[in-house]
Order: sequence, then C-alpha cells, then structure tokens
Amino acid sequence: MSAPRIPDEPIDLQFADVLREVRWPANKDELVDAARAAGASNEVLAILDGIPEQDYQDVASVTRLIGSNYGPGLGA
Repeated sequence: MSAPRIPDEPIDLQFADVLREVRWPANKDELVDAARAAGASNEVLAILDGIPEQDYQDVASVTRLIGSNYGPGLGA
C-alpha cells in the first residue's frame, strides 16, 4: 500500500478526498474518523473537530459550513 498523499494536497482537495469516502448521512465523529483514516492533515482534522455535533446529510452540508467558517476555497 502506498503512503497517504492527502496531507500533501491543498486543503480544499483534502476535504474533497475525505468527504468522498464518507457514508452519508454522517455525524461529526464519523467525519473526523474518516479524515483520520484517510491520513488527512492535522489542519483538516482540527477543522472537522471544530464543527457542530450533528448529523450531516451530504458533502454539500459540510462544505457549506466549512466554507462559511474558513473562507473562500473550501465551500461548494
């Protein structure tokens, strides 16, 4: 198995790669676990860990929240 490449990607691509692997709907803990399993950077893990505890229906619901809180380039 090759080494994870995700931490070397720009943060918006890291989110795209992580969220693509999630089974929806998903809660915050499932999102953090998916990011950790994918080898996401500490920055991505910290952002996901900071989102509200709730169920998210799809990729768009997470990217809208992240984009609105962390600036352009992260939203849908």
